[in-house]
Amino acid sequence: MYRILIADDEPDVLSLLKDYFEINGYEVITAENGLAVLEKIRNNPDIILLDINMPDMDGISVCREIRDYVSCPILFLTARVEDCDKIKGFASGGDDYIIKPFSIDELGARVMAHIRRERRSESLSNVRFFGGISIDYSAKTVSVNGIKIRFAKKEFEIIELLSVNMGQVFDKERIYEKIWGYDAEGNSSVVAEHIRKIRAKLADEANHIETVWGIGYKWVK
Repeated sequence: MYRILIADDEPDVLSLLKDYFEINGYEVITAENGLAVLEKIRNNPDIILLDINMPDMDGISVCREIRDYVSCPILFLTARVEDCDKIKGFASGGDDYIIKPFSIDELGARVMAHIRRERRSESLSNVRFFGGISIDYSAKTVSVNGIKIRFAKKEFEIIELLSVNMGQVFDKERIYEKIWGYDAEGNSSVVAEHIRKIRAKLADEANHIETVWGIGYKWVK
């Protein structure tokens, strides 16, 4: 079963497309605006339908934000498009334009054609976005506002542990056991130093790691 992510701020269009692709055997994920796409991209869709004119964050900006981290085809949905808009869309990483109003059967055929031709979903990255932070768990990289930040192996592993379990509090002893292992030589005081270094590198985004006084640390959105 193929997984399709559909983003459109028009509820009627979103409902129509959801029904159509579900009837045709797709697993459908919907997003009503650009920011919701950043949340739901973690589901690793096989293809994305992205409306250009959405509130909060337009489709081209969303495409530019996620393209380095997802390899699936991205098709823009738009009511009209000029040549200059096409250039912007393709430059941001889009694969095709679908002009509204469209034949839904033609849309379905083009979606399947892109999936069959590309098959890039086999190498999808597992990426999550937290404000200005993007974490690629497959590549083991962290970017802040689009700039990759170099983290030591243990630093990244702490980020991974906390962010994957967002909202869960980990005390220093538990972090040490999970990252360094039960048999490691040393003690949990090293965790605080690693947290300090991580926060320094995250700079303005350091507030995603919250100290729970007297207990430990947790990752917050």
